[in-house]
Amino acid sequence: MDRRSFLRTSAFGGAAAAATTLAAPAVAQGNMTWRMVTTWPRNFPGLGVGAQRLADRITAATDGQLTVEVFSAGEMVPPLQSLDAVIDGSAEMSHGAAYYWQNKSVGLSFFTGVPFGMTSRELTGWVRHLGGQELWDEIYDEFGVQGFLSGDTGTQTGGWFRDELNGLSDLDGLRFRTPGLGGQVWQKLGASVTNMAAGEIFAALQTGSLDAAEFVGPYNDLALGFHQICKHYYTSSFVEPGLATELVVDKAKYQELPSNIQAIIRDVCQAEYDQVASDFAANDPRALRTLVDEHDVIVHSSFPEDILEAGADGAKEIMQELLESDDDLTRRTARSFVDALKLMRTRTEGTDQVYTRAREQYLDLSDL
Repeated sequence: MDRRSFLRTSAFGGAAAAATTLAAPAVAQGNMTWRMVTTWPRNFPGLGVGAQRLADRITAATDGQLTVEVFSAGEMVPPLQSLDAVIDGSAEMSHGAAYYWQNKSVGLSFFTGVPFGMTSRELTGWVRHLGGQELWDEIYDEFGVQGFLSGDTGTQTGGWFRDELNGLSDLDGLRFRTPGLGGQVWQKLGASVTNMAAGEIFAALQTGSLDAAEFVGPYNDLALGFHQICKHYYTSSFVEPGLATELVVDKAKYQELPSNIQAIIRDVCQAEYDQVASDFAANDPRALRTLVDEHDVIVHSSFPEDILEAGADGAKEIMQELLESDDDLTRRTARSFVDALKLMRTRTEGTDQVYTRAREQYLDLSDL
């Protein structure tokens, strides 16, 4: 899918927004309609499609008792105001990424992606089995909402740059789109960091207000068209090693639902987390091949060593600050995250990576 084809189907404000904001949740003969606002353009590969599929699965699994109507980025509210729409009651659900809301609580960043932090499998281990969900619930209780993991992009790419990066000095003053705690690391490395929604990044690169940008990976980036402006593509991020998306629901309304519908929402989110992961696993490599073969993109598998080393130092500094935070909930979330990471990385590095290194070294499929 090219950039224009899915952006053409996305409404950003205007008449569509005016019409949809007048809608109210419908209740008739025991059936309900809930509104889901998202941070993604409509039909956006992986993420926007995943949000729509999640809504459709809830609607189908409840046999229409709960119909979920999706409003993509800008159709009801600006994309980075999606959570606020649930908090203020304008919508019952939002679909986005928790680190977009770190201005509300920095602890939310732990449930999306932490620099040099957990892979996606480690993140789900923490959230589902090692106390992460309970801490997430505590944070969101302050805002009257409930969060569920809803999608997994895997390790994201490092970003698009106009020029090749030869070392740390090349980052000085670089205007870079990247969010969350990862953005704070890049600031420590000298970049000038901003966050913006997916549909705004291309124009900012085109006008020169951005020098570089990262979003997710080849599957999304091909559709967004970044390759038309930047040709140097770094394919392994050190700040977003296992990004998760979230479904957020109005907690009071969620708890008023019948228990079976509550379970459907929870279980569909878990199923979609895995479904989105497989979507990216299958389509990122195909999109990358297109970027290289058809658009002459120059791929760099890793950043220069001095950038990685400084990035790790910056990530550790931020983690230490959060472990010493004056906010008790942020401090406890950071402690839980670090303890879980120390435990689970023993499997990732001692088992999974040993296997992938052996496969890379010894299994040659070029003649098959």
